[in-house]
Amino acid sequence: MLPSPGYYPSLKFRPVRFYHGFTNLWGSQHQRVSSDQSSVSIWLDKNSGSGFKSIRAFRNGYFSTSIKLQRGYTAGVITAFYLSNNEAHPGFHDEVDMEFLGTTPWEPYTLQTNVYVRGSGDGRIIGREMKFHLWFDPTSAFHNYAILWNRREIIFFVDDVPIRRFVRWSPATFPQRPMWVYGSIWDASSWATDDGKYRADYRFQPFVARFTRFVAGGCTAFSPPWCRAAPSSPSGFGLSPRQSAAMRWAQSRSLVYDYCRDPTRDNSLTPECRQRRRPF
Repeated sequence: MLPSPGYYPSLKFRPVRFYHGFTNLWGSQHQRVSSDQSSVSIWLDKNSGSGFKSIRAFRNGYFSTSIKLQRGYTAGVITAFYLSNNEAHPGFHDEVDMEFLGTTPWEPYTLQTNVYVRGSGDGRIIGREMKFHLWFDPTSAFHNYAILWNRREIIFFVDDVPIRRFVRWSPATFPQRPMWVYGSIWDASSWATDDGKYRADYRFQPFVARFTRFVAGGCTAFSPPWCRAAPSSPSGFGLSPRQSAAMRWAQSRSLVYDYCRDPTRDNSLTPECRQRRRPF
């Protein structure tokens, strides 16, 4: 049985209407905003995918949306909600990802979480992936997905249950520059499903992702120094004992890949895997 985390950050923030917080980034003809701006549908077909971006950049905050994914054959298709500053720092950017890797009808969706720091996809470090098969069907209803980022940690939430906590072990391995919030759908056939074994099949187009309940609460790049980061727990930072128990439950039930436990990876450049030093 799903344990209660005891703390619900999604209830601490009021959703914003789409155009009050976001704008189209690409594929405008593959994006439809509801009349009340409470939701947006984006889709991929053989001509294009689509994406949107927050109007403001943030230096910390709580960022969430509720997503409903498409059922059936979606191999090769990525539906993503993420933070990035790639447009400001091309080739040397930071990124925090929640990506749904498309699937075949007989397999579950994979939720991939990842953290890139200063362009760490440079061949030395591919990324810091942790992958999950969630405890529910993400195509049957909307579920809330969130990233909380402050100067000490990044926490990934699913329906307010923390599924991953990435601690700042050193300044070199933690994103500190302002980032924007993004949502997108695109073709990643070369790697998304079983390392490219199953590719996007456009006989099943369009591939549609639905987003609603947009939250981007935090300190923008231009907020005054006294602006406080969004709290991750009742104490402010870290996770409470109940949240930690909920995360252990989620990982024991749903975690299917952890880069720190991959024997083929060289983790000498990922000090957080050793966890021998105190966080900054």
